[in-house]
Amino acid sequence: MTVSSAPGKVYLFGEHAVVYGEPAVPCAIERRATVSVEARDDDHVRVEASDLSLDGFTVEYAGSTDDRPDVNVPAGLVEAAMGYIDAAVEQARDAADVPDAGFDITVESEIPLGAGLGSSAAVTVAGIDAATRELGRSLPPEAIADRAYRAESAVQKGEASRADTFCSAVGGAVRVEGDDCRRIDAPDLPIVVGFDGGAGDTGELVSGVRALKERYDFAADTVETIGDVVRTGERLLDPDAATDVDAADRIAEVGDLMNFNHGLLESLGVSSRSLDSMVWAAREAGAHGAKLTGAGGGGCIAALDPTPETLTALRFTPGCEEAFRAELTTDGVRRLE
Repeated sequence: MTVSSAPGKVYLFGEHAVVYGEPAVPCAIERRATVSVEARDDDHVRVEASDLSLDGFTVEYAGSTDDRPDVNVPAGLVEAAMGYIDAAVEQARDAADVPDAGFDITVESEIPLGAGLGSSAAVTVAGIDAATRELGRSLPPEAIADRAYRAESAVQKGEASRADTFCSAVGGAVRVEGDDCRRIDAPDLPIVVGFDGGAGDTGELVSGVRALKERYDFAADTVETIGDVVRTGERLLDPDAATDVDAADRIAEVGDLMNFNHGLLESLGVSSRSLDSMVWAAREAGAHGAKLTGAGGGGCIAALDPTPETLTALRFTPGCEEAFRAELTTDGVRRLE
């Protein structure tokens, strides 16, 4: 058996706009998906996912993975979970040149599905790494990131960016602009996450932004403005570029830019009442800034606050199901066995 884990992420800036070639800055957090893979003697794939839905599920199938299994959980959750697992299996088979490989796969995750914390990227990255190694081939993190991006792009019908999968594979804070992906230096940020217990439909939300962008010039300008926010923010994160500014002041200004970024995302229609409620609760508690993270429509917000006030406020905010500090991690994919 081969076991790998990969981290989730929060976006400081840039989600949605990154799909159109604008830059984005996500940061890996120490909440992980762990994938265990054992090769089989046939071409069947058996998947046990105990954490990707409220009840979990186990499925087994053979041949084409286009046929979805019949299991007693909501179809949307099965589609979301199985699509990325299927794509990871296909990438591992291709990387190892074993097209008929079968696997027993177990997925465990600390990252809520579809909540904007990169659960699909983490499962895909960890799955490709574990399955490829189980077949006797080891890939460097950058190659895993590339294959994971191709997997996500296939599932999301070409609407994916490299940001989530690159961040999950290599860890740390990263800057992604088109195909240009690299790690960047960033201070240890006091990130607090609020989760409304829901999930957005990434494909539908991305398509909605695309429709607005194609219909209205000002929506296209909004996407470009998000890119400008990212460029300003990354200069604040760079210790060499901002040595004349006090670290606390830089973090406060990063928070201001997060607020601005949330407003732009809200104007593109990807926020929700629960996300906005958590954002305003964080700001009123004294957070430097707060914004949705990920595709939106429900899920999580990220706030910057070194005090306990935002965490406390979120825990008492109607619609917030969970609030926690998100410890940043410099580790990407980890090889556990």
